[in-house]
Amino acid sequence: MKDFWDERYRQSDFVYGDQPNIYFAEKLAELTPGKALFPAEGEGRNAVYAAIQGFEVEAFDQSEEGKKKAMQLAEINSVKINYTTVSADTIGYKKESFDLLVMVFAHFPEILRRDLHRWFSSLVKKGGGIILEGFSKEHSKFQDENPNAGGPKHWEMLYDLEELKTDFSDFDFQEAYISETILSEGAYHKGKASVVRFFGTKR
Repeated sequence: MKDFWDERYRQSDFVYGDQPNIYFAEKLAELTPGKALFPAEGEGRNAVYAAIQGFEVEAFDQSEEGKKKAMQLAEINSVKINYTTVSADTIGYKKESFDLLVMVFAHFPEILRRDLHRWFSSLVKKGGGIILEGFSKEHSKFQDENPNAGGPKHWEMLYDLEELKTDFSDFDFQEAYISETILSEGAYHKGKASVVRFFGTKR
């Protein structure tokens, strides 16, 4: 998958746009700036937006090309982000070292998903937050209708709401729901989509 993402991000344009995800931006506005973690952050549009809002940002992704684009976007916006190129299952952070976990279309293989989610959860301080938007299992029908709708091609990598609640069981959720929405995020998130949305606080 690293080669796939390097090839996609090597394009000159920001393939998912250079503006933050709408749901993420709305929820971020409700929080006090702190230290935020962005797994699978790609070209950095959400991490850079958080830095603009005053958050201390730590991001990672397996794609070196994604990092290049993210650092370019940070420079354009005159902010600093820390960005590591590494596989999700090998990165090391201290437990309870972040005030916020942000997962925007951060999908992982089924065999790794629960362990990674539990690990990410352990990195958030008590009273810290989570903002998540990802493609739901129901999104597969929109993928069939529109190849530009985006999302993993493997059905098992799409999100099930109840499975996610179990993965992040140490959070109290102010919001946890599936929604149909219209995406307009660059060339590869375009059109009708079914998404899971989470907004919660670590117990």
